[in-house]
Amino acid sequence: MFYDVVVNDWGETTYVPTTLSKILLVILVLALLGGAVAFARAQEKKKADASAKKPHGKLTAKQLAFCAMAIALGTILSNVKLFSFPWGGSVTLLSMLVICLPGYFFGLGAGLLTGVAYGVLQLLIDPYVLYPTQLVVDYLLAFGALGLSGIFSRSKNGLLKGYIVAVLGRYVFAVLSGWIFFGAYAWEGWAPLPYSLAYNAIYIFCEAAVTIVLLLLPPVKKAMGNVKKMAF
Repeated sequence: MFYDVVVNDWGETTYVPTTLSKILLVILVLALLGGAVAFARAQEKKKADASAKKPHGKLTAKQLAFCAMAIALGTILSNVKLFSFPWGGSVTLLSMLVICLPGYFFGLGAGLLTGVAYGVLQLLIDPYVLYPTQLVVDYLLAFGALGLSGIFSRSKNGLLKGYIVAVLGRYVFAVLSGWIFFGAYAWEGWAPLPYSLAYNAIYIFCEAAVTIVLLLLPPVKKAMGNVKKMAF
């Protein structure tokens, strides 16, 4: 009813969402975006209270647009793969940074829900599910962790700090998934955990390193600050 069992080209039994599941996943993405906007509104209210100003009344549509655009752009950039690995994982064109932006703009709650919504959309577009628990770890927790960028949304150099924490969060869940569910693919002579630590570090930290260098450039820092002001 909710999934079809399919044997892929490598002889693996995978689970593919049915049409009903796809509809429900779309509804879930919309609900998560709604929740992200609610958290964003709460963040705006806190800022307004701190400065003794009334919160703006027409921000909901703008906040929804920013979160939705981040998910859409992140999805597009996730398919611009600078390098792909044979058993999953790739270095993309700044897709993790884009998904970190709602957290940086609107705080932790909005960031986490936007990250989970992005993960659900990835599941909808390009599912690779061998076990139900793996779905949760790979799509909901790993991508949801990118919302940890919101921890530093009100800090100096908050995007850089938040991005690093978010990437580390995604790395932790990617390692857990590789260790628990994909240990059979470990390189010859490698135990599953060291293999997962090394394999996931290669593509995640490679993209992160490029992004961090970019974020340290003064024009980029200034541009990101201006975009954050526009978000409110």
